[in-house]
Amino acid sequence: MENAVDKPAISPGVPAAELASISMPERLETPFGALEFFDGLPSPESVARSYDALDLMRGVEVFLNCMPGASMVAMRKGFRSIGVDASNILGYTDPKATSANVVLTANTETTYGTNYLDLKTDGPLVIEAPPKALGFIDTIWQRYVTDIGLAGPDKGAGGKYLILPPDYDGEVPDGHFVARSPTYSNWLVIRALGGVEDIKKTQIYPLAQADDPPPTEFLNFSPAAFNGIHANDGSFFDEVASIVAEEPAEALDPERAGQLAALGIVSGRPFAPDDRLRGILDTAARLGAGIVRSILYAPRQDEAYIYSKGESMWSTAFVGGSHEFLSNGARLLDNRAMMHYVGTGITPAMTHAAVGVGSQYAFTARDVNGDWLHGDREYTLTLPANIPAKTFWAVDIYDTQTRSLLQTDTPYPSVHANTEDLATEANGDTTIFFGPSAPSDHPHNWIQTVPNKGWFPILRIYGPLEAWFDQTWRPGEVQPRTDARA
Repeated sequence: MENAVDKPAISPGVPAAELASISMPERLETPFGALEFFDGLPSPESVARSYDALDLMRGVEVFLNCMPGASMVAMRKGFRSIGVDASNILGYTDPKATSANVVLTANTETTYGTNYLDLKTDGPLVIEAPPKALGFIDTIWQRYVTDIGLAGPDKGAGGKYLILPPDYDGEVPDGHFVARSPTYSNWLVIRALGGVEDIKKTQIYPLAQADDPPPTEFLNFSPAAFNGIHANDGSFFDEVASIVAEEPAEALDPERAGQLAALGIVSGRPFAPDDRLRGILDTAARLGAGIVRSILYAPRQDEAYIYSKGESMWSTAFVGGSHEFLSNGARLLDNRAMMHYVGTGITPAMTHAAVGVGSQYAFTARDVNGDWLHGDREYTLTLPANIPAKTFWAVDIYDTQTRSLLQTDTPYPSVHANTEDLATEANGDTTIFFGPSAPSDHPHNWIQTVPNKGWFPILRIYGPLEAWFDQTWRPGEVQPRTDARA
């Protein structure tokens, strides 16, 4: 160019402090041990230690981030172990769930119907949903597919749903609510407000057999003892690897798929860690489980507390108001881990806080003083008069180890609006008692605890009213009982 002018570059120099900030010292102390370098080049021992550290950190991240999938695999395995092992077999609870089922935070008040749909074996599946149902379908990675019932397109009237596998390119007949899943294995759960009678109106069959559908079988799993909770040790990674082996690679986002690939969990390849990596992954799972227990039981984010942090111990496990745990373009990783460590199931309906519709939950593992709830001690919880529940309310208690219903002398560790002979105070308040033995003055308002075990309650408000949302009504705190019993 004719008018181009060369200008000399400015040469400010590199200060020693700035040079040090981009260099590596000869010895670096880390939580994983010392790393040693010659002019930035790691020693052989430091190379090995660095990769051990990297595998450990990625293992912890995989535990926290892939927990939704492992949870689904573990529950599917549990249901298969008791005979709920085909798409047309619907497990249900009659009359309600019990503590024999070691699953995450089931309630003892509503009737469940559930199974795992196998679109690889059966192809497209038709689900004839009952009326007055509240349900949904999630993928095996616990991602949302569709709502069913009151929150779904049938609006509670019931109807036919057609669930398509990821690779289906055939005809889609009219007369169905259609949803396509990115995975072959999918979790169906239905809560029927009409109880067992309505659950048994559900029909599930392959689209290919719609003209002469085989009968749906029903299996009452209420009394069955089985485990449906994912591992907290190295076998967690085998649970996750089984999904990667079964499902399309694109069913998982690239970021988490990359974390898994770094540990040798890759679609189309066997997962076969050597003894070194297996040991590191066992440590990673245990460390991840320890970390997420702090996230769950002692959340540090203010928005996890229903009322002001420091003022009340009541928390919500579903933080952030997004079923995809998104806020301003960011994935809220701790919120996702918190939710999936204590519960199962994701649907946009969880985010719709409508007066008189759905349900709201509050939990705490601490008493009013901030101390952990202990099974040896006695406590009270007062629910003030006019509990804002259009349908009903309930308090269930759970095992802090398994997050499943606490196993006591009764299979139903709960007190609720329909508890027989429930006592209320003259002013309308309801006081619930917790402890290893029943108080003689309030035996029907008592939930048994187990000595030398932790526990936590979940308060459920079904059909929450305005007073719940505007917080003009709020539950009392869990109080240590210091008065002498009658």
